[in-house]
Amino acid sequence: MSKLQTPFRYDFVGSFLRPQALKDAKAAYRDGKITKEEFDKVVNEEITKVVAKQKELGFHAITDGEFRRTFWHLDFMWGLDGVAHENTGNGVKFDAELAVLDDTYLVGKIKAKAHPFVEYFKFLKQFEDENTVAKYTIPAPAQTFQQMIVPDNIANTRKFYPTNEELIQDIGKAYQDVIKQFYDAGCRNLQLDDCTAKQRYRSLGISLEDVKNELLAVNNLALERKPEDMVITSHICRGNYHSTFFTSGPYDTVADYVFANENVDALFLEYDDERSGGFAPLAKVSENKKVVLGLITTKSPVLEDKEKVIARIHEAAKYVPLDRLCLSPQCGFASCEIGNKLTEEEQWAKLKLVKEIAEEVWS
Repeated sequence: MSKLQTPFRYDFVGSFLRPQALKDAKAAYRDGKITKEEFDKVVNEEITKVVAKQKELGFHAITDGEFRRTFWHLDFMWGLDGVAHENTGNGVKFDAELAVLDDTYLVGKIKAKAHPFVEYFKFLKQFEDENTVAKYTIPAPAQTFQQMIVPDNIANTRKFYPTNEELIQDIGKAYQDVIKQFYDAGCRNLQLDDCTAKQRYRSLGISLEDVKNELLAVNNLALERKPEDMVITSHICRGNYHSTFFTSGPYDTVADYVFANENVDALFLEYDDERSGGFAPLAKVSENKKVVLGLITTKSPVLEDKEKVIARIHEAAKYVPLDRLCLSPQCGFASCEIGNKLTEEEQWAKLKLVKEIAEEVWS
């Protein structure tokens, strides 16, 4: 088993653009033209190729590109007892377009069961070697909590959970179980993806202070039984769908909660444009956490100016020591299977730039 631990000086969030062969196979399977076994064979082949590419570029973390998912977050929720979904053509309004997402809601109490993502991880783990370690990404517990309290879901959720506290308890316990499943399968590097910290709660008439406490509570409850030798990180962003975003704003309002008090080992943070605000909130990051600066954007194919990125790293180092900083893109390249608006070659060029800059800064 690889003993390497994330994050690395040059790193990435997790998802990659779906290759055309994978898109074609999924369409053929959906249309009944190929069997599930034939589809799975293509998926496995494409994951094998994308892992090889990550290794070729010299990265130490490897992921399956999230190639088995439609959505970065919802697919995981569907693997819990008590959760159902339906494709109704609805979605969430992002800045520039509607993100079409399956309706995902409760049909009973949330409980853990043998989670399919653990089996997906086992396939990925076989590719570990002395230079690489498998990292798996799942939505944060707070993301699952938020999904069940949004306006379209809250009335239905109250049929099963009269209070948010009861919902938090069941989500936290379910995640504890799933984290143990990953650990028993040999996973030592798990990432919680979290888009809840900068959501539009005020527009929903929800107390921002109350919800921040609830989001922190459910995440930390899930982590209470984390094994000592398991690294769990958090990736916090503002939405990433087809090169558009969900919300904007600095991290100031959540720094006292997430940065200071969430019990993760590192934070992957979105800092790729002016929407992210400045680095001052980093002063609230607890000393036991590393910070991965997402200074390279996945939303555009344009390559960043290397010297400007280096200058921004040193600016961030005024708040968190350089030896606790790392570099990555701000988010995945395909948080949902639609992907962002760049080509696979442009995607790899972004990762090459991340590595080149990191080696210059931390050499």
